[in-house]
Amino acid sequence: MILDLIDEAVAAGARLVLACELLGLAARTIQRWREQNVGQDRRQGPKSAPTNKLSAEERREVLERVNSAPFRDLSPKQIVPSLADCNEYIASESTIYRLLREEGQLAHRAASRPSTARRPREHVATGPCQVWSWDITYLRGPLRGSYYYLYMIVDVWSRKIVGWALHPEESATHASELFCNTCGELGVDPEGIVLHSDNGGPMKGSTMLATLQRLGVVASFSRPRVSNDNPFSEALFRTLKYRPEYPSRPFESLAEATSWVTGFVAYYNTEHRHSAIRFVTPDDRHFGREEAVLKQRQRVYECARRRHPQRWTRATRNWAPVGAVYLNPETRSLEPCGD
Repeated sequence: MILDLIDEAVAAGARLVLACELLGLAARTIQRWREQNVGQDRRQGPKSAPTNKLSAEERREVLERVNSAPFRDLSPKQIVPSLADCNEYIASESTIYRLLREEGQLAHRAASRPSTARRPREHVATGPCQVWSWDITYLRGPLRGSYYYLYMIVDVWSRKIVGWALHPEESATHASELFCNTCGELGVDPEGIVLHSDNGGPMKGSTMLATLQRLGVVASFSRPRVSNDNPFSEALFRTLKYRPEYPSRPFESLAEATSWVTGFVAYYNTEHRHSAIRFVTPDDRHFGREEAVLKQRQRVYECARRRHPQRWTRATRNWAPVGAVYLNPETRSLEPCGD
């Protein structure tokens, strides 16, 4: 029985999605079968073979040809054009790939290492100053092609901007100074803090890496050319640059840019209600005022429901505090982090 095989695989430690894929099913199909108690697999499948299916003789000829001396070291993408140059066609690239896959002949044979898909390491924050994310964004300067570089460190758990600096150039030295100054201003021990960033030059500069190693900081990096691995900093910069107050013209000086960023940081930490943390401000969450704020909202909703119970068919809005926050989480069933 299909369901028994799935249960046995999951009990042995396999993931449901992967076990279903091996059987040619979707995980949602298995869930629907369980809900409907359908028992055995009732799929009929095709009633006849495809009209363009290779015969056993044609299949054998294709395999013999691609495994022959002139072609055994070539990929199907190279075999098909080579045969076409000799006025010969035996099968399409996809067909040859399928036959080789079915025969177990698609193993990596080159001298180089096979490509592997690597997920970034998951980091979990259950409180402030455990996991930080940082990045650099550009602010337009007074001259065409000139920029000021805004360095920002955000606490992943509370979304609070814990440190920032503005400089006329990118530098690993500026980054290391910002991190040390931030730890000093907050009075936190940097040892054990996870500091996540992308793979830019200042992030992997020798000065920055040496500083992190000396302080016992856990350095974490995104995969190359994958911006989604650093989502908290990317989201912060989007909020910054899409504010109505963000100037449409370039900044006239570093002092003007610094003044504007100072106002934005004050607004973001103390007034901005973040959707992923139940619309509380980063400061409220960072300094432990979150629970009182959310309890007050819950009381407001309960009073409103008592006044007009006919308007509420379900439970009131979820104002429970958000627990752990995951940076680059592994695939799992997680509680939603926001509305």
